[in-house]
Amino acid sequence: MNAALLPLFVAVPLVGAGLLIVLSRPLWLRRILLLLPTSLSLLGASGLVWLTRDGAVFAHNVGLWQDGVAIPFVVDVLSALMLWTTSLLALVCSVFAIATEDDRRSFFSPLVLVLTAGVSGALLTGDIFNMFVFIEVMLLPSYGLLAMLGAMGRLRAGRIYVTVNLLTSTIFLAGVALVYATAGTVHMGELAGAAKDDPMVAVGMGVVILALSIKAAVVPVHGWLARTYPAASPAITALFSGLHTKVAIYAIYRLYALVFDGDARFLWIGVVVFTLTMLIGVMGAVGEGTTRSILVFHMISQIGYILLGVALFTEIGLMAGIFYLIHHMIVKASLFLSTGAIEHTYGTGALDRLGGIARREPLLALVFMGAALSLAGLPPFSGFVAKLTLVVAAVDDGQWTAMAVMIAVSLITLMSMLKIWGGVFWGPAPDEDGSPVVAGSDGAVATATRATPRIRTALIVPGLILTATTLGIGLGAQVLLDLSAQAANGLLDTSGYVEAVLGR
Repeated sequence: MNAALLPLFVAVPLVGAGLLIVLSRPLWLRRILLLLPTSLSLLGASGLVWLTRDGAVFAHNVGLWQDGVAIPFVVDVLSALMLWTTSLLALVCSVFAIATEDDRRSFFSPLVLVLTAGVSGALLTGDIFNMFVFIEVMLLPSYGLLAMLGAMGRLRAGRIYVTVNLLTSTIFLAGVALVYATAGTVHMGELAGAAKDDPMVAVGMGVVILALSIKAAVVPVHGWLARTYPAASPAITALFSGLHTKVAIYAIYRLYALVFDGDARFLWIGVVVFTLTMLIGVMGAVGEGTTRSILVFHMISQIGYILLGVALFTEIGLMAGIFYLIHHMIVKASLFLSTGAIEHTYGTGALDRLGGIARREPLLALVFMGAALSLAGLPPFSGFVAKLTLVVAAVDDGQWTAMAVMIAVSLITLMSMLKIWGGVFWGPAPDEDGSPVVAGSDGAVATATRATPRIRTALIVPGLILTATTLGIGLGAQVLLDLSAQAANGLLDTSGYVEAVLGR
């Protein structure tokens, strides 16, 4: 493979964004320029997964500058899997945005492409400072997307989102500065094992991981997520759910394995914090009354599951965490898109204002139920394999409390999904004939005639694609398990990654 092609994962979306800013019309051309870069990224990421499936690592210094000056791009099976999944979600969410006509808003399409460019750069960089830069590239268009599209409270949510992320970015940059001041480098290859040997490097990297934990919405710094994501439009919520927090999770996996070398002294902290994240997140969902707010709290809970893999830091634990990460990105986006189709059509996601949709929209009900069962961890979907493997990893490491919490949280998750199912899909409609009920002046009840809105197929297809993907992963789980195991081995033994980044 020619590793010099890796920067194209950043360059192509940026070029597409530039063209979209220049070309305001026609709409069909703008939509092609939105979908083409994400499609090419998905195709290229598929090739990278194939090329790295045996543990190969490819690296390239932009402009062939020397280490410490160049921007290093490096890909192994873990970053290739993440790149494939984020590209898939960016493409599917863009299709959904076209169906809802969100893409008609000024600068929507170029902002989405800049966001995907930042995500790709953060996943492929081999330098901590450049990781910070690419995360900022990812965040800047997000501010605009959140303020541009969403509910009435989007401006307040946007203020919270901007404030928290600017503070977090400051903490991140301070951590990078501490690392550079003590180690004299921010190059990942040169920092391998440095935090295990030098306490001051460990402090600096601890600050970096703290910032990443805030971005990942780990308890107790999770409140911003629950207050911002429900205010965005359904397409943006689904896009953010699969990209933002997951890039931070990827960075935690990468940096703890590489810079801390999996130092066992700090793992107990992760086990405690991530177990609490599972529990508190799912408890937050219990009292919510709208589909998206419930799903957002479950998102926080599932982040605890994913990060428990790195806290165990065993081969099976890392494999389970990586498998869970890929599974969760797909399933959660599917749920947001399915409920988003309802919200876009009916104008609300409140459980007490919806009902009977399964009878009117059986395909959408099937799509939602498949993703919901996967989230709860039931066969034959990918969630069953993910949770079972993680439970086995916890038992193998003697983490019985974490194992018990995982099982209990899975049951509560299932109950919450049934709550949405009963209130939105299976329960009686507020008015069974689809017409609003109006009270007359004499106290009698009159019915205004209005046709029941139907959810367009174009709104259902994006969620259907992702639910079919989680079913396929569940039925053919061995493929992703093998790739996840290879990625786990790369985190346990980082020598191949280090040698590739250093150009040896």
